[in-house]
Amino acid sequence: MRQYLKISGAALALLGLVACGDTAGEQAIIGGAAGAGTAAVLNTNILTGAAVGAAGNTIFCQTNPGKCS
Repeated sequence: MRQYLKISGAALALLGLVACGDTAGEQAIIGGAAGAGTAAVLNTNILTGAAVGAAGNTIFCQTNPGKCS
């Protein structure tokens, strides 16, 4: 059951990546927060999670602007 909760929490945190933000800075902050939250739920390195989330969200939103709201 505990593993299910971790996976569910991670999935919810990753949903934050769909909210791109209007600028590259906002995109990095939103992605970083989602990545840090996911890392916290999965009990992994929060700083690494934030860095990966920030980079991932910024890259995705910059290359796919039509998919961001």
